[in-house]
Amino acid sequence: MNSNLPAFWAVIPAAGVGARMAADRPKQYLQLGGRTILEHSLGCFLDHPCLKGLVVSLAVDDPYWPNLACADDSRIARVEGGSERSGSVLNALLHLHAQGADDEDWVLVHDAARPNLSRDDLDKLLAELADDPVGGLLAIPARDTLKRVDKHGRVVETVDRSVIWQAYTPQMFRLGALHRALADSLVADALVTDEASAMEWAGLAPRLIEGRSDNLKVTRPEDLEWLRQRWSNRR
Repeated sequence: MNSNLPAFWAVIPAAGVGARMAADRPKQYLQLGGRTILEHSLGCFLDHPCLKGLVVSLAVDDPYWPNLACADDSRIARVEGGSERSGSVLNALLHLHAQGADDEDWVLVHDAARPNLSRDDLDKLLAELADDPVGGLLAIPARDTLKRVDKHGRVVETVDRSVIWQAYTPQMFRLGALHRALADSLVADALVTDEASAMEWAGLAPRLIEGRSDNLKVTRPEDLEWLRQRWSNRR
């Protein structure tokens, strides 16, 4: 184990249905390179020597999880997912607390449908945030010209892309701080789309760590086809 990298817990919210994929099952269970997307998303963490354990949040009636090769892995705990991402993550954090995890432990939250996380990016995130007082997330700087539009789809202005970044995962924060931020933002009915936005709502400033652009989230059919083609070319 690299002594410069901190030990961590991983959380994978995987209770969503991925309606935009228009598939016969939730997108995390679609096939990619001989395994499901979810198995690939879990794999980078399960292969890491600094992992203390992993919690996956699943729909109550999920019929696909028991069929995965990793379903019986002793390092993986299963909890009930929420109707929104924040609820799924919060349930996983509550489980970690119940199992004796410390408030100062690092927790990495990763999208279930983001299967192309590289080990280099994961190690970079762990190394650069190891002593950070807040934590942060993988991200990439905006590359294209950005437009702000009105409700009619008309351009209002061109946005300065030099200060715009696209948020990726994993997102890495201390267990206690993330738990408080998510719980308090849910009580306040605040708009929280990821863990970083919950921390921002709590008045903290997460740090951005530039990662690889191919760590994309599978959202539409063309995303999955792009990954399939890329993996085929790699082989």
